Amino acid sequence: MPSTDHNAAASDLALVTAIRSGDQAAMAALYDRYSSIVYSVALRVLQDTGGAEDVLQDIFMQLWRNPGAFDASRGNMAAWLAVIARNRAIDAIRRRRPEEDFENVVVSVEPDLASEADRSRAMGKVRDAFETMSAPQRSALEMAYFEGLTHAEIAEKTGEPLGTIKTRIRTGLMSLRKVLAA
Repeated sequence: MPSTDHNAAASDLALVTAIRSGDQAAMAALYDRYSSIVYSVALRVLQDTGGAEDVLQDIFMQLWRNPGAFDASRGNMAAWLAVIARNRAIDAIRRRRPEEDFENVVVSVEPDLASEADRSRAMGKVRDAFETMSAPQRSALEMAYFEGLTHAEIAEKTGEPLGTIKTRIRTGLMSLRKVLAA
């Protein structure tokens, strides 16, 4: 693990420990560090700014109430929050009534240039990894993580067996993990 990644993980763990003690400044620091990731994942899935804001608020309220839910041994804070955001956004889509109509609103957010540079490097790695994947594998990952479809929904949409879809997504995620770890 590069020293900057190790320092960030140690810093995140220290902040989570401080949150357990009720430290509001630590919570604010985690929010400042990761709110843009949570919001962008939720917005990508929901295509609704209000819904994405609700997901953002719910996730950080959950983290405030139960900071022990984060297990540093299972991964980093950014990835953990992104997965939670994706799952919450999918849950929100499933709760929507079909007659609801949402307008798309463009939100301007002032970027954090250091985080933006790290995110750009990571996205470059992800794009490169996606280019090496087969079209069916790439498509399954995109439907699962960017369209919010379940494995069963992807299998139904593509006409492929459920086991095939699960295997494609799992091997694709393992490939992405290797690329991002390098």
